[in-house]
Amino acid sequence: MDTTIKRLVQEDLQRVEGEFNKNLDSDVKLISKIGEHLLGSGGKRFRPMILILSTRLCGYEGDRHIPLASIIEFIHTASLLHDDVVDDAALRRGHASANTLWGSEASVLVGDFLFSKSFSLMVKDGDMRILEVISDACTQLAEGEIQELIKTSDLSLAEDGYISIITRKTAALISAACRIGAILGGVDAEQETSMGKFGLNLGIAFQLIDDTLDYTSDEEEFGKTIGIDLKDGKVTLPLIHTLQKCTSQERRKLEEIFFSDTITPEDFALVTEMITRHGGTEYTINRAKGFIEQAKRCLVSFDPSEAKTAILALADYVVERRN
Repeated sequence: MDTTIKRLVQEDLQRVEGEFNKNLDSDVKLISKIGEHLLGSGGKRFRPMILILSTRLCGYEGDRHIPLASIIEFIHTASLLHDDVVDDAALRRGHASANTLWGSEASVLVGDFLFSKSFSLMVKDGDMRILEVISDACTQLAEGEIQELIKTSDLSLAEDGYISIITRKTAALISAACRIGAILGGVDAEQETSMGKFGLNLGIAFQLIDDTLDYTSDEEEFGKTIGIDLKDGKVTLPLIHTLQKCTSQERRKLEEIFFSDTITPEDFALVTEMITRHGGTEYTINRAKGFIEQAKRCLVSFDPSEAKTAILALADYVVERRN
């Protein structure tokens, strides 16, 4: 990652980590235990990072962004706890997932605690506009998760339908982080809207790259089990594109694998080869790059600055990352 980004966000990210740790403290020991596991597992802290850079870009100089960045990460972490239960995921960020260690019931309930704690902290902040932005993002996130569930194993899912799912599931919270930076910075309504659009396009690109990594990444480097989308019946863009381009015989083979009770390593390798051969990975990466270019255009009204250089570099990082 760009050294300018690290320099601009490092100190604030450490403070966010401290806030995260403080707010996980509970006299219910299981909450603290799972919280320590989540902190120890690390993570990119991408959402707090984008919020911090957004406040810098918009000229904010106070301290409210620290607890607000922690809230955004709380909400994201809660959604991951729930996702891992739904997906029966064994790995998260290269470590055993919470549901593997403590069971699905504990993971769901601690996820509920994180959501509840987030709204308690937002009330303490007291800004109704920010509360509205985050509440709307949480609603969209839940809608996206439900949309994805409904479309599980639906090989008729088209690209626009899939973009709709990830816009809600992933991009809405990233957009909220950017908009919060704009609200704190007190920019005008047009620039606030631009920041929200920047985050939305960035978030869509972020998820599209995740889609490709699930088929192409090294599991240890990616930090979670690869091939889980295929195993769980999730129809993502690399597969959608491949289904459009493959022969009827290849489609039948894909359907056979997709709907089988057990997907072997050989099956996964065959699907990956087919996706690569029909340009599914390349197409998805190019779509992600297109969304990044749209995101960058949203920032044309902002004057050149170190923060603008850093946030544009972070956008480029989204399509270059390997985990």
